Amino acid sequence: MTGSAKRVGREMLLELAAAGADVAVHYRTSEEAAAETAADARAHGVEATTVEGDVTDPDAVDSLFSDCESELGDVEILVNAVGPLPQGRWDELSLDEWKTAVEGCLYSTYLCSQRALPSMRSAGWGRIINFGVADARDDRAVPMNFPYFAAKKAVLQFTRTLAYDTQDDGITVNAVSPFAVENTVVDVSEYPRGRPATFEDVAAPILFFCSDAAAYISGQNVAVDGGRLQEA
Repeated sequence: MTGSAKRVGREMLLELAAAGADVAVHYRTSEEAAAETAADARAHGVEATTVEGDVTDPDAVDSLFSDCESELGDVEILVNAVGPLPQGRWDELSLDEWKTAVEGCLYSTYLCSQRALPSMRSAGWGRIINFGVADARDDRAVPMNFPYFAAKKAVLQFTRTLAYDTQDDGITVNAVSPFAVENTVVDVSEYPRGRPATFEDVAAPILFFCSDAAAYISGQNVAVDGGRLQEA
């Protein structure tokens, strides 16, 4: 993840901990930061652990889920928030940069969801929340950073497909798509409501989707963008 995405992931996890959920903090290289986040989560009176692994590698995904299960039990809520963002025009990015975006955004969502599903199905309850990006919902031309937007568009389609496949299993699958969050913005003068989304703005639909109040809502995408729409 980019530094911004890591911060968003951290804040979302702490919001879930504040709501009473035991949490596992995933990291690939930032062990110290993950340990700090887990300690902050425990301050809310919940159990917290850290799990390491490359979420684009099937064996690593299986291993990190096994570590989580041994510490906290079966995964009931999965938030797929990984989102590497190579910067540049689509035709200037290397194939490796394309792979980084597609594998990091899409493959990680697929692999982690696939690994979490069996225990959720056995329990008859589960919540999967995928991170999209607001502009990926529209048919916009995005020559800058295109692999990222293409991968996020695929994540939203995967969200719909997985919701269809789990509709009889007590599992809901939804997406949350921020436009810009408070730690990613330099100039907000052109942004809706004159500000970016706060972490609390992004956390609100995640907490709702995790609740029993959202038990009949699946396959949906909430754009947390302040009402940012194209003019007719």
